[in-house]
Amino acid sequence: MSLFSSIRLAANALAANEIALQVVGQNIANANTPGYLREEVILTPAPTQRMGNLLLGLGVEVEAIVQKVDYFLEERLRGAVSDRVDAETRENTYLQFEGLIGELSDTDLSTSLNNFFTSIVEILNQPESVSVRNLAVLQGVSLTTDINRLAAQATEMRTDLNDRVIDMADDINRLTEEVRMLNIRIAKTEGGDVSQSDAVGLRDQRLKALEELAELIEIRVEEQVSGGVVVYSGSDFLVFEGVSREVEVVLDSEEGLPIGEIHMANTDSNLNPASGELAGLLTSRDQILGGFLNQLDVFARTLGFEFNKIYSGGQGLNGFQELISEFAVDDTEAALNSAGLDFTPANGSFQVMVRSRKTGQTQTSDVFVDLNGTDKEMTLSDLADALDAIDGVSASTTAERKLSIASESSDLEFAFGGDTSGVLAALGINTFFSGSSARDLGVSDVLRSDPARFAASRGGTGTDTENAIELAAFLDRSIEAQNGASLAVLYDRMMGEVAQSASISRAAAEGARTFEVTLRGQKLATSGVSLDDEAVRLISYQRCYQAAARYIATLNDLMEMMVSL
Repeated sequence: MSLFSSIRLAANALAANEIALQVVGQNIANANTPGYLREEVILTPAPTQRMGNLLLGLGVEVEAIVQKVDYFLEERLRGAVSDRVDAETRENTYLQFEGLIGELSDTDLSTSLNNFFTSIVEILNQPESVSVRNLAVLQGVSLTTDINRLAAQATEMRTDLNDRVIDMADDINRLTEEVRMLNIRIAKTEGGDVSQSDAVGLRDQRLKALEELAELIEIRVEEQVSGGVVVYSGSDFLVFEGVSREVEVVLDSEEGLPIGEIHMANTDSNLNPASGELAGLLTSRDQILGGFLNQLDVFARTLGFEFNKIYSGGQGLNGFQELISEFAVDDTEAALNSAGLDFTPANGSFQVMVRSRKTGQTQTSDVFVDLNGTDKEMTLSDLADALDAIDGVSASTTAERKLSIASESSDLEFAFGGDTSGVLAALGINTFFSGSSARDLGVSDVLRSDPARFAASRGGTGTDTENAIELAAFLDRSIEAQNGASLAVLYDRMMGEVAQSASISRAAAEGARTFEVTLRGQKLATSGVSLDDEAVRLISYQRCYQAAARYIATLNDLMEMMVSL
């Protein structure tokens, strides 16, 4: 081995330590850079050479510059990020939703319910007072307005979540395209399996893009030999090295509300991840808010129909001279229980009371509603004929397929009683509530225009308060259609589920945050930059560089000595 070879060996040492110092400097410079992964220089002995019977080393060389990264930990961290964002999305939805409901405040729905039924109790104390009956009507208006408002606000929240789902398709496509482009650049930079060094800056960018994508949807990442990655969501791949697949929004409607779903563009398969923001938004939109709106509709329909079934069998201080049913049928010749009514009547009967204002005499007639399924079922036309046959009353169907009833004389007024079929409530005749859902529940215009018609009596026009007694107790009355549950139980169940689910959601979000923090701590220990450790490496490489430089100086002295001989 010649002096020239020794000088070359020392030069290799200088170059290797210079590169090592540059890597240390890179780490120190990016100590506070988000997403930066610590770099490490891999030094290896240079190949040996033979001199006679001896094998002499050629010093050191840099084999590669790599990132200190635990890929298994990165995959777990992406999963934890998806779970955390999913849980936080549901947590935030419940947080807004609980504020919207305002339970236990002075303006919550339970307060309106109690005020309404308390106002009916006041009618029992002052049955002759029209103002007291008007107060009950106004409290009913307040109650239905609160229900309408709650339904509208929940629907608005649901629409906002749906808009966020629709907007997410562009974000997913942007990130998958970014990963695809980085795959290509990384493969070109690293040269496939030729180089053992990592394209460190590009890989940092790709890891950041993958984590952002994991915030949106649950993904699985598999690295290939070329340095590119394959990204899966469920069984569908979004990125395969240099190829990406777009997603698109498919619009549908549910009960008149727009619903957006994200599908794979080329296969039309539904992208339905188990976690991530998209999963949280879908759960919030369809289960949390959608489920609550369904429950609120059941509550409103039960309140409206079951209350009206009792109410429609009573009489007020004044009778009617004309009435048109609120609800229309699809076909006047179809059986009433299959004619397209929002509420379904049953087999039974009701009474029609025709009263003379001059004499005060009342004639009561029974109308039988045949819906037993054994012979010809009653249609709206049949019901109109049966009512028209009663003395003092005329009835017909309108062009809008509604039932019209009128007294045949200005001296006569009519009222209803004893309805066991529910047909009056189903058609919207002599009812307190109007509408058939939480969005359109209201108080009958007929009653709002004349509160004296509040049906508190059962023995005739303005004779007693028997009907009001049963109406006042309706809140806690067992309802057969709800398996014996009362309206109060339905309300408590609806609000209780919200409170319980919100508590579970908060606990799940806190657990997900804690787990992610734990994994990030592990990542920091592996891939983070410690300034103390880098300072030790800096001194070590500096000393090696100085020693190699002194070695060269020594060799230079020997060279000069040899030349001077």
